[in-house]
Amino acid sequence: MKRIPSRRAAVLLAACLAACLALAACASGSSSDSGGNKKLGIVVANISLNFAREMADGAQAAADDVGGIDLTVAGPATTDGPQEVQIFQNTLVKAPDGIVLENLAPDLFVRTSAQAIDDGTPVIALDTIGLPGSKITTYVGNDNYDLGATLAKEAIKRMDSDPSGVVVLGVPNPGVPVLDSRAQGIKDTFADMAPKVTIKGPYETFSDPGKSYNAWSSLVRSNKGALAFLGVGDADSYSLARIKKQEGGDYLTAGFDLDDQTLQAVKDGINFCTVSPEHYLKGYVAMEMLGEYATQDKAIAEGWIRVPGLVVDSSNIDKIIERQASQEGRHEQIAPEAQDIVANIGDYTEPYEDAR
Repeated sequence: MKRIPSRRAAVLLAACLAACLALAACASGSSSDSGGNKKLGIVVANISLNFAREMADGAQAAADDVGGIDLTVAGPATTDGPQEVQIFQNTLVKAPDGIVLENLAPDLFVRTSAQAIDDGTPVIALDTIGLPGSKITTYVGNDNYDLGATLAKEAIKRMDSDPSGVVVLGVPNPGVPVLDSRAQGIKDTFADMAPKVTIKGPYETFSDPGKSYNAWSSLVRSNKGALAFLGVGDADSYSLARIKKQEGGDYLTAGFDLDDQTLQAVKDGINFCTVSPEHYLKGYVAMEMLGEYATQDKAIAEGWIRVPGLVVDSSNIDKIIERQASQEGRHEQIAPEAQDIVANIGDYTEPYEDAR
């Protein structure tokens, strides 16, 4: 083997060391900026809709409170699973220290989530359960079956003592486990508490506001005399309120989430309630867990972190409108509850496979 003269070797060695140091600096920069901040991300299914914005706002608040975090918030402008997969992959480059993932197409994320985790980026599932094979072991979400049952009970309370008739049920994204669980909770509760009521559906009512309005308009026209129209998503609430107001309908309408239009519909007595999955709370909890892992090396609890929901009706609508009016109001009312959940995480943790 030909040997390199010693002086030339010294020069090459110095150059090699400099290159190695530069590479090390680049690697360090991928996890933190010059100030040492950790780079985390949250990816949501539709950055335009209220439910996703609430989760993102909660995550940002948690990142600010934990400190030492640069947070990337990303998601498609409309619900588009393949596009969100691409956004998730792009966000992995910007946020290699951890990602909170909410989506409406969990089957599309099995391989990409598993690859990210294999590459060393922790992924926490938010609001939608990570499917088998995704290698996700932490899910922050509601008991969606119970939320559906809660909406059904609120509707039954406002019906005759022994109601008989039709209730029309809508699901914006059939096949998404958490939404299907809500629908099943509604159906089972009516079967148990109001067996003379016939549930029609669930029909696909879409998460896009325009498509949602059109779908519900058709369902209302074709189901004259129905007792109630109930949806399990964001757009369902304000689409139904708009139609009922236009028609002057005397049927019951309600859905989920805290869009401004939905809150006004409850305030005006058009929708009898809305069920809030408390997306801000869930986003905060998920990001606080991830942030404390990234900045303080705290272990991330594994399992289903079960976060409670909230019924919003005439009894508390003013307080919730005030809360939702500003980031400061939401932080003041919700952050302490989220911090308590994380501090006592064992009290809120159930087996991952039990999530629904």
